[in-house]
Amino acid sequence: MADKESFTSKFMRTTGKVRLIFGPAQTSSLDHPMTDENQQLLKDQQAQEKALWETVTRPDGSSYIVSRKP
Repeated sequence: MADKESFTSKFMRTTGKVRLIFGPAQTSSLDHPMTDENQQLLKDQQAQEKALWETVTRPDGSSYIVSRKP
């Protein structure tokens, strides 16, 4: 009886063929500065998140977040 090829092997073989056609994934360095537009988007996103959650601090100094009540 012939051994069945595992799903992982089939997947890796298929992605290898796709890579031959499209080439490797493009990557960029992680240490480049953020653009002004991205910095503004991040600030907006953080403000929206802050409006949804509230930080509660216990007497022992530990803290956790809870959803803000509407």
